[in-house]
Order: sequence, then C-alpha cells, then structure tokens
Amino acid sequence: MVHPLWKLRFDLERGQFVDLTHAFHPGIPHGAGFDDEVRETLFDHTPGVGSIGDGFLVHKHTIVGQWGTHVDPPIHFVDGGRALDDIPVSDMVLPLCVIDCTTQAQQDADYTLAVSDILNWEAEHGPLPEGAFVAMRTGWSKRWPDAARMRPLDASGCARFPGWGCQALTFLAQERNVTAIGHETTDTDPGVKAGRGNFEAEALWLAYDKYQIELLAGLDLVPNAGALILRVFQRSKAGPDFQRAPLPFAQRYQQNDDDKSRSADRQFEAKPDPGHR
Repeated sequence: MVHPLWKLRFDLERGQFVDLTHAFHPGIPHGAGFDDEVRETLFDHTPGVGSIGDGFLVHKHTIVGQWGTHVDPPIHFVDGGRALDDIPVSDMVLPLCVIDCTTQAQQDADYTLAVSDILNWEAEHGPLPEGAFVAMRTGWSKRWPDAARMRPLDASGCARFPGWGCQALTFLAQERNVTAIGHETTDTDPGVKAGRGNFEAEALWLAYDKYQIELLAGLDLVPNAGALILRVFQRSKAGPDFQRAPLPFAQRYQQNDDDKSRSADRQFEAKPDPGHR
C-alpha cells in the first residue's frame, strides 16, 4: 500500500520552493505612522555584550505587528472579526494565482487592479479556483529595502504606489470565493488613497471575513498559475497582525515523471511487519 501523504511530499520535492518574505530588521519600509523596530541584545556569546548575560544569543524585538511581510486578519479593521487564532489550519495551503500588473505599475505608479485584470487572467489560465490566494504582482518588492522608493512621495507629500480596486476585491470575494489576497506594497489601497488615510479597499476586503498578506517578495519567481502557497504564522491569541512566512511551491515536471512516480509508489509502500501473524 502507498502512504499518500508521504508520496505527496516526494512529488512536491520535485518542484521548487520559493520564499515570498522579506527578512525584517530595523529601518525597513513600513506603514506610515508606525515606529521603527528596536532590537536589543539580552544575551550574547561574548561576555559583556548582552544587557542581561552571556553564553547564548537572545534578542528582544520591539515592533508593531504589521512589520515586514505580515498577515492581516479581519479583526485588523473589523471590530469583532476573526483574529489570527481563528483562521483554520485548512487555510494554510492554497492555490496561488498571481495577477501580473508589473507593466501597468511601471507606466502608472497609481495603477489600481480592476475586474478586467482578473478576467484577463482567467482568459489565459481558466477560472480562479475557489478558495485561492490571489497575489497582485507589481514589481514593487524590487525596491526593497529602500523606504523612499517603496513609498515615493509626490510634491504634495502623498505616497504614490499601486494597489487594489474595491470592485476587483468585491468580485474576488463574492464571485470567486477567494480565501486571501496579497501584494508587494505596504498597503492594500493605492498610495494616492492610503497616503491620505483612506483605506477603503483594505477595510472592504477584511469586512468580507477574508485575510491578506502585505509586503510579499519573490512573486516574479513563481508562475502566474499552478503554484501552491503555504502560509504559517504565530497564532497570537485574538491577534490582529503578525509576521508570517508565505512559502509558495511551484511544480515543474520533468519528462520522466511517470518513472519517478512509479519509483515513489514503491518507496512509500507499507512494509509487512515480520512479527505480525
């Protein structure tokens, strides 16, 4: 007999794993109004360096929950909405669909993803799978960790970067039953709105009882269709935010897949117990 999950792991290892997160540290780009990270060495390998002691390395991080690549559950904007520990484990592995708006964002920093972008994606790849994770790719993560380029300001001091349109989010929630969205920028809304304190797109999405991941990286390394995303984070009790690690998996089959599959079947067959009668 074949152990299906063991064989699945073998199949996954034939593909490519891509980290979609940025490493966080003091000074990284972040949402307006948030303080920078403060990092203190409590213990260090070298005597006299740690503020408490030595013998091992321990850092104390003072940061807001929305720091670096992070998840926003509904409670972030919705009073009484689902918190981090309310999001089920079953939502941790999702089909990943990437809508590439890189060209549009290069031509228009205020570009807003529209329903037409979703329909164009479907015309090429087929309908969005129910329960998918839909990511907006703009190339903005290539500007990391330059805070001024991640949140460029116009002459009036307003930030200018691309974002989601409300009609597109309503379409994803009501017409396609998407589980979550993600983007490379610091905010769901385009900068011309978020820079003026207007977060209507983010509030709308979270009000649909959905979650999102902000400040994604590496979307150019995964296909627009066909990958899976594994997202994990600390289950902060009633938490409205936390850093998490979205790890997408893109399978790239080889010509000898059938031979490999047969080999995997044999490898994961249950062996008879010689002591069993």
